[in-house]
Amino acid sequence: MLKSYKTEIKVTTEQAQTINRTMGVCRYAYNMYIAYNDERYKSGERFVSGIEFSKWLNNEYLPNKPELSWFKEVYAKSVKQSIMNADRAYKRFFKEKKKRGYRAYSKEQIQHAARTGKKLTIYDMQWHPKYRKKNKSDAKMYFVKNDAKTVIECERHRVKIPTLGWVRVKEKGYLPMDETIRSGAVSKKAGRYYVSVLVEITDKAMEPAQTDGIGIDLGLKDFAVTSDGTHKKNINKTAKVKKAEKKLKREQRRLSRKYEGLKQRNEKTKGEATRQNIQKQVIAVQKLHQRLDNVRTDYINKTVNDLAKTKPSYITIENLNVSGMMKNKHLSKAVAQQKFYEFRVKLEHKCRQNGIELRVVDRFYPSSKLCHSCGNIKADLKLSDRVYICECGYEADRDYNASLNLRDAKVYNIA
Repeated sequence: MLKSYKTEIKVTTEQAQTINRTMGVCRYAYNMYIAYNDERYKSGERFVSGIEFSKWLNNEYLPNKPELSWFKEVYAKSVKQSIMNADRAYKRFFKEKKKRGYRAYSKEQIQHAARTGKKLTIYDMQWHPKYRKKNKSDAKMYFVKNDAKTVIECERHRVKIPTLGWVRVKEKGYLPMDETIRSGAVSKKAGRYYVSVLVEITDKAMEPAQTDGIGIDLGLKDFAVTSDGTHKKNINKTAKVKKAEKKLKREQRRLSRKYEGLKQRNEKTKGEATRQNIQKQVIAVQKLHQRLDNVRTDYINKTVNDLAKTKPSYITIENLNVSGMMKNKHLSKAVAQQKFYEFRVKLEHKCRQNGIELRVVDRFYPSSKLCHSCGNIKADLKLSDRVYICECGYEADRDYNASLNLRDAKVYNIA
């Protein structure tokens, strides 16, 4: 079984320079591959795969470009992996184009093209790979163990990465020391460095279920309500998160004022100092964004872990239409902060790891409108009705009633 681990690392100045240089080259190669295929598309030539482009780049293009000698100063496998990521993005684009056709365009784009007579091309499609911008993209330094010469060792307090050597980890004992590390990546976020590794671990015998199945209803008032009566609060309503969000607003206003001041200031006098101050403020804003993200992710991890500890025979959730919920301008921010998709992905992994059956009910299943007692459907139930009251005399919390219906659902898919 493959399992991934991610933890923060403490790098030296030389190691940080190597990581930044490698990320820059990987970003350059990614953009270069997209631009190369775009030019071929304009001239009517066929698409070039990532492997073909990598061979052309190393054997034909770079030998004739001495000014690009810095391409060879970084870890070659990391650059190749970046090219293959772009190749995978293109293949996903072709798949969506074939499946959706003109439906891949937004409704506004199609209407605008019909009014102006503009011909929609490949570049107007929303699935087309995007160019990665400096300091604004999730670039990584990849490393992989695919031969006997590549050594990826792990100890309690450090890990050995190709081209970097031994790197200290801040969370000692977190990475497994007795398992085989197949690949990994080093990433940077808000001025801090992280390493994620993919480890091949031996399968362990799964314990049998100790309790009956449970249903989980996700929402905004409470993050999750289970059929056994457990309520998981909305972490975004706590004082800890609200205080961080308030501070984030202040720091964002400070950053905005610095940008406005740079426009009005004489570039020759204090332009360089102002740009340095802006960069410091950007890091401050990024750190607050990361803090909020860590708080929400940690809460999801603990919620998933608590659910798995009860060892239910199955867990039933609803296939939420998150993209449709995001179209409501009054609720879009609250829905995005709840991270429903991340919760589902982690719950699927945890259930697979512990041998728990995860059932997914169709999004049109009336879990909230269905009476758990008599089976009557209350069609006029509003979002503001927090208590479900049925004609048969049944009365219960709206979300708790939905979780009971999800638990007893007969039609579902196995995730």
